[in-house]
Amino acid sequence: MGRYDGRVAIVTGAARGIGAGIAKRFAEEGAAVAVLDLDEEQAVAAAKALGGTAPAIGVGCNVSDAASVDAAVARVLEELGGVHILVNNAGITRDNLLFKLSEDDWDSVMGVHLKGAFLMSKAVQKTFVDQKYGKILGLSSVSANGNRGQANYSAAKAGVQGFTRTLALELGKFGVNVNAIAPGFIATEMTDDTARRLGVEVEEFRKMNAEANPVKRVGHPEDIAAAAAFLCSDEASYITGQTLYVDGGAKI
Repeated sequence: MGRYDGRVAIVTGAARGIGAGIAKRFAEEGAAVAVLDLDEEQAVAAAKALGGTAPAIGVGCNVSDAASVDAAVARVLEELGGVHILVNNAGITRDNLLFKLSEDDWDSVMGVHLKGAFLMSKAVQKTFVDQKYGKILGLSSVSANGNRGQANYSAAKAGVQGFTRTLALELGKFGVNVNAIAPGFIATEMTDDTARRLGVEVEEFRKMNAEANPVKRVGHPEDIAAAAAFLCSDEASYITGQTLYVDGGAKI
């Protein structure tokens, strides 16, 4: 028996990185998983690679577009028979110092992180309320506390924490738990791209970030997936409105 037998989980931005790690963990614990990603071909490939015993589907979805979100959730309900868990993981970076940051860079990051979380949560809310059960997990970041060159990303990730607490207040009486995870440095394609953009070797970039926290290592998608698996389980039914920092102690 898996912890998530009989549950259906939607994970956005799950074709790679943290999202893929979370989707894999849910599948391993028995959940039927919908991998949502902007690129449907990649989403389908990621879903096929999960290897769980329950069904998994890949769905193309632009989380910042209401029609796309509604269509994706409707497809999940039809093909997987319901939904019990939503992980708002989809994210992008458009880093720059304020005087170089364009309006498009600001809008794009806000659209994916915040509008995306809003639209996805709103799309599953009726199902969660009707069945008196649901788990919503947002992905924040240590950057919510401020990070040079990330005014847009930091603001969005801080917004995720406020959004989380507000939804927890609104939906708690309907059996819905809403929490967030704030990862520290996680070794993913996205952070590797950041290293290359800065002109730093990937391994050197990881080493620098490992030295910046007490446990002296970088995080991996599996670290976030482990926390997600707990927070979205019934073991965490008395936890809501919280943001868990999974950062190797960097916030201490």
